[in-house]
Amino acid sequence: MYKVDNNGFYGKFGGAFIPEMMHKNIEYLQNEYLQIIQTKEFQENFRGLLRDYVGRPSPLYFSEALSNKYGGRIYLKREDLNHTGSHKINNTIGQILLAKHLGKKRIIAETGAGQHGVATATVCAKAGLECIVYMGATDVQRQQPNVEKMNFLGAKVVPVTSGNKTLKDATNEAIRDWISNPEDTHYIIGSVVGPHPYPDMVARFQSVISEEIKVQLLEKTGNENPSKVIACVGGGSNAAGAFYHFLDQKQVELIAVEAAGKGVDTGESAATTALGNTGVLHGAMTLLMQTEDGQIVEPYSVSAGLDYPGIGPLHSHLFDSNRASFINVTDNEALDAALELTNLEGIIPALESSHALAALNKIEIADEEVVILNLSGRGDKDMETYLNYFNSKNC
Repeated sequence: MYKVDNNGFYGKFGGAFIPEMMHKNIEYLQNEYLQIIQTKEFQENFRGLLRDYVGRPSPLYFSEALSNKYGGRIYLKREDLNHTGSHKINNTIGQILLAKHLGKKRIIAETGAGQHGVATATVCAKAGLECIVYMGATDVQRQQPNVEKMNFLGAKVVPVTSGNKTLKDATNEAIRDWISNPEDTHYIIGSVVGPHPYPDMVARFQSVISEEIKVQLLEKTGNENPSKVIACVGGGSNAAGAFYHFLDQKQVELIAVEAAGKGVDTGESAATTALGNTGVLHGAMTLLMQTEDGQIVEPYSVSAGLDYPGIGPLHSHLFDSNRASFINVTDNEALDAALELTNLEGIIPALESSHALAALNKIEIADEEVVILNLSGRGDKDMETYLNYFNSKNC
């Protein structure tokens, strides 16, 4: 019910609404991706690299401090401990193997917070392939540590100066590049967005997160299913991975956390489910923030990875069908949650993950419940933002 159908739709969301020049590449991917990624050779390579190169399985850590404060038994899925510092590497490992199988020599990607850009640059360096990463000029400034990492890894980072100069605009430029270079180029999309088969393909590569959670939770508690799974959602790849193997387990509550920015009603927000409606964005029918005449409303979030004007078609379907609960968290709530985890556990989370952490203050957790919170990335890239915020509060 919650997996993609043969036409690339989740309910009424998904599909491939694309220019003619993209049809050849997209149609080939649609016809071939499952046959390729489900072969024994591909899976052995993929699983081997996740184990020996990425460092999986990532730990499932019981946070006694958070549990004492918020109730229940709260576990953190430590995607921040992966090579490159986030969940993004799971997908880029899979897609670089696919690109090599397809004979592509040039890789392009978009990035917001820079974690997908770093993960793409990393696998391209390992594979010896050319790498171009499109990044909004605003994000280039606020995510400078990741820009420097991409450059050091040999990628070419292209600042995008159109629109709001953030993730949406970087995605637009990457799509334009792919249209102009269809023969030798593979576009490694970083989230569960874009035309089919990307949302399904990325979700499958990220599903290793929930696959591991089930095994680890069974070892720790005797039950493979938690009561709740919490993850932040921009485009939604880390949430798709954390939810994937629980989608049909109705007893597991799925909680997706969006960025409210300065407040849902301020005009500076990225809370798609609170502000958006159905439309086409980057090649898929989805929920997005738009004006009455269909123009994209520029999103805002202090988190560069969550300021996207829509959510992927899987998450749109989960919202539309009431399978997942969607809540939103402001900049300040996320920043305060980051400081709390840092002080309580000595773990500095990414700003994206901090939105998921802030949700603990907004939900009820019974004493007997087991809660999984996907800690999607580490916070070294966000230190300047954190320090500026807390220094201003202490002035």
